[in-house]
Amino acid sequence: MQEVVLALLAKEPSHGYQLRAQLLDALGPLGESMNAGQIYVTLTRLEKAGLVGWERAEGLPDRPDRKVYALTPAGQRRVAEWLAEVDWPGLAPTEFHLKLFAAAAARLADPIALVDTQRRELLRRLRDAQRAAMGEPNGSQATLLLEGLVLRLQADLRWLEACERNWTTRRADS
Repeated sequence: MQEVVLALLAKEPSHGYQLRAQLLDALGPLGESMNAGQIYVTLTRLEKAGLVGWERAEGLPDRPDRKVYALTPAGQRRVAEWLAEVDWPGLAPTEFHLKLFAAAAARLADPIALVDTQRRELLRRLRDAQRAAMGEPNGSQATLLLEGLVLRLQADLRWLEACERNWTTRRADS
């Protein structure tokens, strides 16, 4: 969540309510369980880590002043590092979806290029798992585990194909 918030702030300084609205839009019904306080806890942690700073913005007459958060240079570096990370299969689909959304929203990276980077990594891992499975003797206990890993990687590759189709369609529509 922290990296997604940082990436959204790379586009423009925002207050917590704006960030939450962007995340809810990106997650659709999956975002309904997101606690409103999560954003503010995340922003506080990012501030303590020196990745964001804030300025007070005057509110409307019937609303209090708001903190508008912006990236520090350290926050900008962290976003760039995050976009370059390839940490599949530990990465949940929701996290990768948010990475694509945030990268596109802030115009930090091409979502299709991120999908392609993940695909190359998954193909490498799939090849390694298939080789390991073929190298196991008949009746090995590890065969079932390796088969499960191969199936998971194949499913993840199919999902990345769907991601690529989605972002290609978005590009064509804009």
